[in-house]
Amino acid sequence: MWFKNLLTYRLTQDVAFEPETLEAALASKPARPCASQELTTYGFVAPFGKGEDAPLVHVSGEFLLIAARKEERILPSSVVNDAVKEKIEEIENEQMRKVYKKEREQIKDEIIQAFLPRAFIRRSMIFAAIAPRLGLVLVNSASAKRAEDLLSTLREVMGSLPVRPVTVKIAPSATLTEWVKSQQPVADFHIQDECELRDTHEDGGTVRCKRQDLASEEIQLHLSTGKVVTQLALGWQDKLSFVLDDKTVIKRLKFEELLQEEAEQNGGEEAAQQFDASFQLMMMTFTEFLPALFEALGGEDIPQGV
Repeated sequence: MWFKNLLTYRLTQDVAFEPETLEAALASKPARPCASQELTTYGFVAPFGKGEDAPLVHVSGEFLLIAARKEERILPSSVVNDAVKEKIEEIENEQMRKVYKKEREQIKDEIIQAFLPRAFIRRSMIFAAIAPRLGLVLVNSASAKRAEDLLSTLREVMGSLPVRPVTVKIAPSATLTEWVKSQQPVADFHIQDECELRDTHEDGGTVRCKRQDLASEEIQLHLSTGKVVTQLALGWQDKLSFVLDDKTVIKRLKFEELLQEEAEQNGGEEAAQQFDASFQLMMMTFTEFLPALFEALGGEDIPQGV
């Protein structure tokens, strides 16, 4: 159940996330298989459990968990292009004429339609947690595109979803650079052994460091020549480790064993109880961690009038 990545979104208006109402909204667009001529489908699935009776909204205290599934047919462009080329050569040789752009596109469309029913199917799931009291929607992804697919589909079924990505008052790269220079992040945060440094000049290079002492002379030299930190591995208290980038995306999020053991002890023997205990503990941790992170990065930037 533990999220591996995190994109944070701020609700800009109060939204009444009534579980029953949300359940009905998600049920209006369930995940389904691709039809023979469909490239992709997208819809909501139960975040835990299988079968028609599994709820599309998992409720745990004040927190809600939802999940969406994308199904797509994988049709390699190289396969399509080879088939198009073969067909065009056949026409030009048999009919002794040139095949031009419009006909090429028509041939390509026909080949795609012929190949689609035989294409491989790829399925992917994405989870989102909703914390109404905190005014946050948290998406388990490092891809803004995948997160927006989920949020736009949620907006579609709900009729409205006033959210925007959380931003902070100071550019994250400036804060991360200062932390590595001084080796003194704010309380409860500690620097680990990985970072990415980027030259801010046009066509500047990028240096990626892993398993490095970031206080070393080599790293400090890069910073003195004007490079800035665009990704930094950090730890928070003794509960989380993660990589933070200059767009405030949290990647490779790891919950330390202490938290996982606590969830196991609280969850009981049933899988559903373990799932709920893990989700509840994860969200309680985020309730402490995210405000501390935003504050450490200079405070959340809330536009006037919001």
